[in-house]
Amino acid sequence: MIPLERDIADLIRVSGPLTGREIKERVEGESLALWQACRSSDALEVRTLGVRYLRLDHHVEGYARLSPSILREFLTYTVVGLAGDPDSIGKRAGDVVARMDGISRTKLDLARRFVDGIRNQFETVWADEQVCFIIAGDIVHQMAHDHPRPERSTGKLVRGSDIDLVVILADEVGEDFTTSLDEAIHRGKYRTLIAPWVNEEIDYVVKRMERVREQLLFDTFKHMVACKILREGMLLSGSRSIFDTIKTQLRETGVVDRLNDLETQARAARKRAEEYLLCGVPERIARADLLLFYSTEESDEFE
Repeated sequence: MIPLERDIADLIRVSGPLTGREIKERVEGESLALWQACRSSDALEVRTLGVRYLRLDHHVEGYARLSPSILREFLTYTVVGLAGDPDSIGKRAGDVVARMDGISRTKLDLARRFVDGIRNQFETVWADEQVCFIIAGDIVHQMAHDHPRPERSTGKLVRGSDIDLVVILADEVGEDFTTSLDEAIHRGKYRTLIAPWVNEEIDYVVKRMERVREQLLFDTFKHMVACKILREGMLLSGSRSIFDTIKTQLRETGVVDRLNDLETQARAARKRAEEYLLCGVPERIARADLLLFYSTEESDEFE
């Protein structure tokens, strides 16, 4: 047993099963080395929680990778315990999943209140059948977390997973309403970000159905990302008709099949990446290869 593996096992004997983040906080070592020690040890059992889903990344050949990254999965969605102690591992895993569910529900409730507040600003000019709010990201997979992380535009820490909103408007919606809606959401986004008692990041985009039809061509990286988000998204508020039309068009244009193919590629790539990283000496793995372990954005957040 290598020293790092022994340190982790000794810690778990005292503390019980731990998440990857808790191990990193208490055991000295780089994230990759800690992950390697846990994954390769016969004395430890690693249990991964949640699901892996497609993410498109222009830094990756073929664009397809899985989310969460190997690093994020280890820190946030992994429980490590002693081999031969499945009951303790199962109990801790259940607690972690329950917390993920609770955080996801809390963020979903905040998103609904946020949309209600936007709608109330427009009163009689609002038409639910012409506006569709779709939510995507960690929340729809019930994998939201609240670990502080830097918000991209300001660098200030926010409470974990962001809230991804896609706002789709019917083609007949006028430019004045579209602009006013965008401005109202932007003001609300800023208030939600800076309010100390909220401190949540909301990412959003507003577009008409004609823009969605352009993106369904699936012919550029940005179009592919937009389709991926629409495919995974769920209806938050507004027009069920617009939402169902988008889901139908994703299937009928073959986009769903193409995304499924990309996810298959991503799963194969993840398997190869894990095999490669498990065999490598952390200090000798090139920085470019570390993108197999974490995304470009996460390199600043975690290391």
